[in-house]
Amino acid sequence: MIELYESQRAMRNMRQAAMQRGVIAVLDVGTSKIACLVLRFDGSDRLEADGIGALAGQAGFRVIGAATTRSRGVRYGEIDTMQETERAIRTAIQAAQKMANIRVDHVIACFSGAGPRSYGLAGQVELEGQVVTEQDVSRVLSACDVPDYGPGREVLHAQPVNFALDHRSGLSDPRGQIGHELSTDMHMLTVDAIAVQNLAHCVKRCDLELAGLASSAYVSGISALVEDEQELGAACIDLGGGSAGVSIFMKKHMIYADSVRIGGDHVTSDISMGLQIPAPTAERIKTFYGGVVATGMDDREMIEIEADTGDWHHDRRSVSRAELIGIMRPRVEEILEEVRARLDAAGFEHLPSQQIVLTGGGSQIPGLDGLASKILGQQVRLGRPLRVHGLPQAATGPGFASAVGLCLFAANPQDEWWDFEIPVDRYPARSLKRAVKWFKDNW
Repeated sequence: MIELYESQRAMRNMRQAAMQRGVIAVLDVGTSKIACLVLRFDGSDRLEADGIGALAGQAGFRVIGAATTRSRGVRYGEIDTMQETERAIRTAIQAAQKMANIRVDHVIACFSGAGPRSYGLAGQVELEGQVVTEQDVSRVLSACDVPDYGPGREVLHAQPVNFALDHRSGLSDPRGQIGHELSTDMHMLTVDAIAVQNLAHCVKRCDLELAGLASSAYVSGISALVEDEQELGAACIDLGGGSAGVSIFMKKHMIYADSVRIGGDHVTSDISMGLQIPAPTAERIKTFYGGVVATGMDDREMIEIEADTGDWHHDRRSVSRAELIGIMRPRVEEILEEVRARLDAAGFEHLPSQQIVLTGGGSQIPGLDGLASKILGQQVRLGRPLRVHGLPQAATGPGFASAVGLCLFAANPQDEWWDFEIPVDRYPARSLKRAVKWFKDNW
């Protein structure tokens, strides 16, 4: 537990040092693409004319380099083949550095998958003085009773989502207020340790320092949900290539996260098998002609399939768009049904507002929002990431929600458990003993 706490603190200090030097890179390691953005911090908090600016509490930064490459060696959002992933990350980083014309040493990475699990913790302490100090906040966070979440798991996020002082609940920052008893609710997200270790090792092999880690579901929610949705309660569904991330926000904090191990690549492989065509051809047909709602016109709209197997009759076929939709729709329905099950398990129906926002590359299938509102039974909208200063036009689509969210996470991170100096004698005794060894090995 002490190792985990200190490794996260070390990454936070590294991130602050990189931001003071003025340049840091963010890396979204996905199943279908690896995106890299290079950020320059100018140290000012002035309001940007065409970005979201300091109004949203964003530190003054602009994107000076951006690159994407096809992801290799990643399955279900986790690293599967180290050498191929390393090569893909190097390609993306080098292209972004070339565009920014600057060398980058520190990266903040996000990944999906790794079997995320959410826990709600509570802690309570008596105040030593009348006024709540930073030390009191540290004490109440360390008083949270951490569950025994099993071996081979790693804490990725641990955020206080609510403070209560005496009988007043819903405080976001109790410091400086007067009371007798301070209590807190904390959201803790754990993932498979091996996925984190693989990613840390891969980044190190690319001659880079890892200055932060985040869950894709979390950072997608930061960028795709507008402020009111984060405040009143909303779910963000990040439909990626290998997995669909689910995160629920309330009072501007993530209170639940999970992932479904089915994504857009499964739809592509269904088309590939159903039409007996290679995967790249299936991906192109899905992108140009795909959909999930058939109309009367679709029987007559024919799609030419051009393959190169050498069998002329097999290569020069045509299928109707209705057939393509018939292949795609069951898989998309399956993904949405799984998402529905995750939302039900989280008690999403009890939130005051039940907005659902679809983002990620898979959300661009025509007609998806209508199908999602039937299955999820709520108000559903398609979300694009917030506008960030200097972001190229090519990187403003839903597929870049997690990369843009990672920029916002880097510039203005929410308070986490390890941002506070927890007294050593207050470390939870039994809870996090099986914490990480990789930090000692890798740093």
